[in-house]
Amino acid sequence: MQTIQSAGGHASVRFGSNGVCLVSAVPERGFTVRTAQSDPDTLEVTFSGDRRKSEITATTTPQDGATVRETSW
Repeated sequence: MQTIQSAGGHASVRFGSNGVCLVSAVPERGFTVRTAQSDPDTLEVTFSGDRRKSEITATTTPQDGATVRETSW
């Protein structure tokens, strides 16, 4: 299991031979959370707040890992 921190909250994910799955997603105060998984290998967790967005993408291809993208406007 891996926990990924972002400005909008944190997500815990589990990487396995069948893909990646969400364990939990906890938003910071003032943020909401949305998850999407179009296939077993990629999971997206988006925390949205007032004029800010944090996007966590966890994937098993080409190897297990996660990226965080922060956006403000």
